[in-house]
Amino acid sequence: MTTPADPSAALRPLLRTRQVREFTDEPLGDDVLAALADVARWTGSSKNDQPWRFLVIKEVPTLRRLNEMGLPQTRSLATATAALAIVLPAGNDRVIADAYDDGRAAERVLVAASVLDIGAGIAWVRPDVRAGVSELLGIPDDHFVRTLLALGHPTEAARRPKAEPGKARLPREQVVFGDRWPG
Repeated sequence: MTTPADPSAALRPLLRTRQVREFTDEPLGDDVLAALADVARWTGSSKNDQPWRFLVIKEVPTLRRLNEMGLPQTRSLATATAALAIVLPAGNDRVIADAYDDGRAAERVLVAASVLDIGAGIAWVRPDVRAGVSELLGIPDDHFVRTLLALGHPTEAARRPKAEPGKARLPREQVVFGDRWPG
């Protein structure tokens, strides 16, 4: 394998991955949802434990109820046409590792959605609404959902940049340092 002549250009799709919270009413195809679920399934995990299970949600009334239950963190489910729930084991000794793995899977699905030119947004399920979410989704007591990925076709407004080009992130010299912390 050789490094591309222009690494920055090759990695540009990763830099364009973003949260989408507004979707059209056009549903995603089952093939797209299966591909996204496979990306989640193939994400690396601590010690390859693969602690998660994934629930693909397509029922619009369920999506809207999830939105209502967890506002404001679940606002992207108000218009999503699908969601992927990351289901984790509860009460284990891997809480930190599972949180790390949860984040890895969520970010990987965000990137995959971007590659497919669809939208995805991370919706966080607060501890105070987890029991209700579990009941709605039929999750057993020994598991829980912390992360829902809202999925769908982004609206035109959602596709527009939120900041001027070059202004969405702090300048490199304020964030990236070499060898030692600047003194």
